[in-house]
Amino acid sequence: MTTTPPALDADQARTRLGELTVVDVRTPGEYASGHLPGALNIPLDRLGQALPALRRVPGGLLVVCASGARSANACALLAREGVGAMTLTGGTDGWSRLGHALGRPATGGRRTWSMDRQVRFTAGALVLTGLGLGLLHPAWQLLSAGIAGGLVFSALSGTCGMAALLARLPHNRPRPADFEATLAELEARAAR
Repeated sequence: MTTTPPALDADQARTRLGELTVVDVRTPGEYASGHLPGALNIPLDRLGQALPALRRVPGGLLVVCASGARSANACALLAREGVGAMTLTGGTDGWSRLGHALGRPATGGRRTWSMDRQVRFTAGALVLTGLGLGLLHPAWQLLSAGIAGGLVFSALSGTCGMAALLARLPHNRPRPADFEATLAELEARAAR
């Protein structure tokens, strides 16, 4: 049985930013496109590595992503490990729609698309490829059918296998030094 994690709306979170540790579970590229001020980037698939430090962080833990779906998954994972966390209703998209400022790290001009945009582009390109190659041989149309089935499954299950695969691409991965710096910052907060 899954439970809905406690949530803060953008205005509530904004007033409590000073007392919360904010963890952004999106990919580093998405994080660089804009994040809550002071948020630390720990991609969802690296959350387990940060558990020891997250257990010791004082104050509340607010987990954010673009829309709230990945942060809800992260809160469920943390709850199973005995770490209480809240999620941000509407994610960073909702935060920025209300006009709240987003932080952006220096990226050297590098811009990465949001995960949603990467998935839509990849799915669309694969469907068009399947349809185009299907003109040469009908079996290629199965590629398009497979992508369509995957998108339906993704919508029904609330998971996205394509996003999980795309998150492993180099431009979506944190540099080891960045991830180590984030863990060091968590440890420093725990020591305070």
